[in-house]
Amino acid sequence: MDNKERFLSLCSTVRRAGMDELLEWLLEDTDFFEAPASTRFHGCYKGGLVEHSLNVYDEMKRLLVAYPEIKISDESVVLATLFHDLCKANMYKTEKRNRKNSFGQWESYDAYAIEEKFCFGGHGSKSVFLLQHFIKLTPEEGVAINCHMSAFDDNKYVGNAFEQFPFAWLLSAADQSATYIRENKKFGEES
Repeated sequence: MDNKERFLSLCSTVRRAGMDELLEWLLEDTDFFEAPASTRFHGCYKGGLVEHSLNVYDEMKRLLVAYPEIKISDESVVLATLFHDLCKANMYKTEKRNRKNSFGQWESYDAYAIEEKFCFGGHGSKSVFLLQHFIKLTPEEGVAINCHMSAFDDNKYVGNAFEQFPFAWLLSAADQSATYIRENKKFGEES
């Protein structure tokens, strides 16, 4: 099963009004399954965004075993992990850049760049906003997605959010674990 098929299979377990419309939009009107996860860091290649989303799901499932006191539905896990970076759909473009190769000669290469078509707040808040157009999120899901960047998003109340909703901290931890460990080539995994 490829990443797109696995993503859609996990989404099929969510029985929430608007889910079909969300998936239709994702498949027909976005580049979600082809987009990178970033311009130059983790998942900077075609399909990196969907792969990263699945990695965050896998890390969340692992963390929930380590923290059995945090009770959360499978549906919430799927929604928060797979859509935490929804804001990155339709956000990147490719452009030509120049660099010196190993022989000291200039060469042209394709690179990703941000071309924000819909500016809406921060990283997490935009993902929540887009999701809420299709499905109703629980407060815990909304806070988790909104705060998944932790202090990287300059959210001075993120600690309070993590205290109130430990699932939000878990999503942040799963995202960072996927980014800095699972997708880090120096640990031997090719992402």
